[in-house]
Amino acid sequence: MRKPPPRPLCRGRRPGPSSGAGARLAWGGIFLGAFLVPLLAHAALFDDDEARKQIVQLRNQVESRQKSIEERLSAIDARLAQMDSSGQNRAVDLAQLLDSLKQDLAKLRGQVEVLANQTEILERRQKELYVDLDNRLRRLEQTQSQLQDKLSQGERSAASEKQAYEAALNQFKLGNYQLAITNFQNFMTNFASSELVPSAQYWIGNAHYAMRDYKSAIAAQQRVVKLWPENSKAPDALLNIASSQSELGQSSAARETLRALVKKYPSSSAAEQAKQRLIRK
Repeated sequence: MRKPPPRPLCRGRRPGPSSGAGARLAWGGIFLGAFLVPLLAHAALFDDDEARKQIVQLRNQVESRQKSIEERLSAIDARLAQMDSSGQNRAVDLAQLLDSLKQDLAKLRGQVEVLANQTEILERRQKELYVDLDNRLRRLEQTQSQLQDKLSQGERSAASEKQAYEAALNQFKLGNYQLAITNFQNFMTNFASSELVPSAQYWIGNAHYAMRDYKSAIAAQQRVVKLWPENSKAPDALLNIASSQSELGQSSAARETLRALVKKYPSSSAAEQAKQRLIRK
């Protein structure tokens, strides 16, 4: 009795593009697409150039691995198509190829996980940077608002300062010397840090001189010379002191004051007047 022919090692229909390796190829594409699409969407959120470079680099690596896997799957399809009755050795080759493919898929999964983790870290860092930037902008806006308030207050204060000084000076020009003294004193109290305080004190001395109160004039002008010796009104204050001393009959003291003026402020216009007075005397 004739023995039945040996059964082939692989039974059933030969795998086509929609089964076996072809299905695995399609599954691999879907698997990669499912990871890459959201990852690329995340990457679009980043403004950080370094983050984008890292994501592009990893994406290129993943695409390279995918291409390698596709080539191996194509090789498997080709080997399956060529299998015949003596395909036992080919089955061994196929098993080796499948093992290699599994290793590559494992590596690919690892790279995808790394890419996902790095993307998550970069996204978290980006959000932290956004929060920090937002907080800094808020603080900057608050500081700017406070600065604008201070500038507005400073402008209002400067306008009030100028108005008060000019009001007192106008009273002096009108000959209202006592009212001018009072207004200048109020100015010095209300605007103690003003650069016009030395000038206000000088005009107080001049007002006393105009009222023939020479002793008060000398005391007022001596205050200018003592407290603000570098101010432009100091030479004029010395000249006014000399004038008051002359009115009081203190000629010797007046000459000493004029000499001190020429010596201390030689380039001032008051020093020129002092020189002329010394010549006449």
